[in-house]
Amino acid sequence: MAFLRAGDTISGQEGRAYAIVNQLSEEMFYIKSLEATVEKQKAEIKTIGRRGVQHKATGWTGKGTMTIYYVTSKFRQMMFDYIKNGKDTYFSIKVINEDPVSTVGMQEVILRGVNLDSVIMASLNSESEVLEEEVSFTFEDIDLEKTFNAPILG
Repeated sequence: MAFLRAGDTISGQEGRAYAIVNQLSEEMFYIKSLEATVEKQKAEIKTIGRRGVQHKATGWTGKGTMTIYYVTSKFRQMMFDYIKNGKDTYFSIKVINEDPVSTVGMQEVILRGVNLDSVIMASLNSESEVLEEEVSFTFEDIDLEKTFNAPILG
């Protein structure tokens, strides 16, 4: 019986992310976690001769969140520029999963048209050992630059 070898699972710490703003790439070393999700939009379709409702995909929405350590002003500056000048920033985030122990190799995803929803502008917390913030965002496009190889089964 074939099985997935434990060594081929991907460690969540083995990877990196880059913010690409105005064609300048900066490693996002301050990320604690990042998750981007695509949700299909569907229309309900009723047809003659069928009691059940069918579904047809009509589009998609990209949303995400990242929890970051409170050590960068980059996102506050983007929001400040929007508040004061109406300049809204769209940028890309490149996410690379690459666990050297795994035989599945590397996956590289680029989220394009990333736009921030909310940013903490100031934070203090006397009970926190470290300050963190959760940043929510939307994205408008995605590229799957490189995909994982199939795992070698045990």
